[in-house]
Amino acid sequence: MSHELWFRSPAPDWFEALPIGNGHLGGKVFGRVGDERIALNLDDVWSGDGPRTLQVTDGPAVLADVRRLLLEEGDQLAATERTRALQGPLVESYQPLGDLLITSAGDDVTQYDVTQYRRSLDLRTGVVAVEYTRGEVRFRRETFVSAPDQVLVWTITADSPGAVDLTVGLTSQHPAQTSVVDSNTIGLVGRAPADLTIEYRTSPDPIRYDDQRGTGFGVVVRAFPVGGTIATGVHGMSVTGADAVTLVLSAASTFQGWSVRPGQELPLREAVRILDAVAVDKLRQRHVEDHISLYDRAELTLGTVVDLPTDERVRAVGAGGNDPDLAGLVFGFGRYLLMASSRPGTQAANLQGIWNEDRRPMWASDWTNNINTQMNYWLTDVTGLRECFDPFVDLLEGLAESGRETARILYDAPGWVSHHNADIWRATWPVGDGGDDPVWAMAATCGVWLSAHLMEHYRFHPDLEYLRDKAYPVLAGAAEFVLSMLVADREGRLQFIPSTAPEHHFVLPSGQKASVDLTTTYDIWLIRELFGNVVEAETALGLTSELAARCQAAVVRLPEIPITPDGRLMEWPTDWQPSEFDHRHQSHLYGLYPGAEIDAIRTPDWASAAREALAVRTSGREPGGWTSAWLIALWGRLSEPEKAASVLRDYVSRLVSDNLFHRDGDIFQIDANFGMTGAIAELLIQSHTDVIRLLPALPAEWPDGSFRGLRARGGLSFDVTWADGRITAASVISDVDGQFQIATGAANEPATVTLTAGKRANLSLP
Repeated sequence: MSHELWFRSPAPDWFEALPIGNGHLGGKVFGRVGDERIALNLDDVWSGDGPRTLQVTDGPAVLADVRRLLLEEGDQLAATERTRALQGPLVESYQPLGDLLITSAGDDVTQYDVTQYRRSLDLRTGVVAVEYTRGEVRFRRETFVSAPDQVLVWTITADSPGAVDLTVGLTSQHPAQTSVVDSNTIGLVGRAPADLTIEYRTSPDPIRYDDQRGTGFGVVVRAFPVGGTIATGVHGMSVTGADAVTLVLSAASTFQGWSVRPGQELPLREAVRILDAVAVDKLRQRHVEDHISLYDRAELTLGTVVDLPTDERVRAVGAGGNDPDLAGLVFGFGRYLLMASSRPGTQAANLQGIWNEDRRPMWASDWTNNINTQMNYWLTDVTGLRECFDPFVDLLEGLAESGRETARILYDAPGWVSHHNADIWRATWPVGDGGDDPVWAMAATCGVWLSAHLMEHYRFHPDLEYLRDKAYPVLAGAAEFVLSMLVADREGRLQFIPSTAPEHHFVLPSGQKASVDLTTTYDIWLIRELFGNVVEAETALGLTSELAARCQAAVVRLPEIPITPDGRLMEWPTDWQPSEFDHRHQSHLYGLYPGAEIDAIRTPDWASAAREALAVRTSGREPGGWTSAWLIALWGRLSEPEKAASVLRDYVSRLVSDNLFHRDGDIFQIDANFGMTGAIAELLIQSHTDVIRLLPALPAEWPDGSFRGLRARGGLSFDVTWADGRITAASVISDVDGQFQIATGAANEPATVTLTAGKRANLSLP
């Protein structure tokens, strides 16, 4: 497969710049010749000054009103409006850090003809390279961010001695001061906004700084020239007449954890300490070894490798061409991005991963928890990136701790709750201060969905210690909350109130729009899954608790999954007119994907109803990026590979930058990149039922290919090769001893395979 994105010209803007990162420190490399810019981010530099206090004082009374309005009066509009009283502060926003600026010094570079330019990102090594000839000299640059050494490294070499002349500077959008650290090191310190108005709200003073409040940061860069001379001043460094130069950059912040205020001393010394610890001659080797050790765990090859610039390939697909290898590159790019934005000890990948250039980014570049955060991690386990899941677990543990107080204040409930949005300070309440539409703010089961990923992680990696210490406590707290929120309606069914279909209004007979109702189909799926997860976890751990018994007793009293007379899966308990029949969320289809209750064999009526609902949902406007990823996974579960392939072609044609970053106009959300990788994997391997299916939904335009290292639930890893759409070789290795049902093809009956842990087995083919 292709492991490389490459181009014949520098990036024209931030979108097209090539991303690098180690989960904590991120960069976007433009590849410009005369005035290079590397845009910097640090994952814990956000606006705000520590956790806030939820000021709602009458939450339980508001909840009682909402329940009365729905159960007794059937007034969805009044219930929707009443939930505004439960809203707390808006979330804070993820921030840019600064820029590393590298300018060619000496003669004006415009007098030279730059030829043979090539800019590339090697996904397998995590190195961005820029090569060009200027005058008679051939230059090569490399840039990467090291996870082992926690630094960004930039190098330039020339094939002519003494040809490297450059100046180096640091700058930031935030108020910042530069300084000389030593004879070959400069530094920059500053502070992120203490208060910031989210981008969709207007304010006469939207970005506010305070010398005593907010997260501080420090950045240092040190030059290591080979030959030549170096001069350092408060405005930067200059290197003259060198054969080569290596720049090493480190950064630190005053963030000390989500539950406390940031520290006050600006962290220049911490950034210097990181820099002092590195061995420059070993940086590249240590980085590449670490990167490859993760990236090489899985690989997808589709068709023949195409060696053309990535932007030309994107345009060719947009013109109707078929490029299976580009789909493989999309798959690998998603894995690369998660490795670069989610590593053990870092923050979880946010709405933009780790890359953001705006102080007021779209939707705060936060964690949006009614699909987007979850989609970021769809690919993790199935593509072998187990460690990259750790930050997601850390995020949930923080939300569970913070969410206990929110559950108590708003609902007088035990356990924990998390709503639509979260930030680095672990906000868990409905956001908006009363001014946001409840259609997205009022989403009390987002934490339930998040917790489902913890159980899925266990299924892919059966680890009882993780299940006992990490997953089960979070699941149990979510179940305690949900059980306390269930109330009986007049028919004795247990209703979760308030309930919404994420971000989708329904239209009342009066023509007015509302969003809060009795239990939506989305919430029924989530609650059924949660209760099943608690029982499954306790069984695996050998526990028998009152909690599991309560879950089992409650699940049979939930409303039935509603289906319309014409056979569609309903979104709300009443077949309301939707405000958008082609809405971007597919929440009522959660039971099909990422849930696992809908299956053509086990539940054919549900599967048929889901198919009919999906047909309506996709009969209107073209989908957006993350919607496309969800659609591919849904079509894959319904064994509709050609519809899935059509969505993928459309996505690549309309919704990516030349560098394959998801781009919808001026909007960047990384969930589409991550979701695409997870969805492509769903076409190649499915393990959500008792049967593991290989190539369950292979598109006809991928007749030949192979994958290595894709994982299935139960702790299995598969290598598969196919030609003319049929598997020609397949092998499996398991983490545990056991018997497994495996089908080697979409139409084949499963065979029982007995595996010994750690021993690879070749599968018999029909």
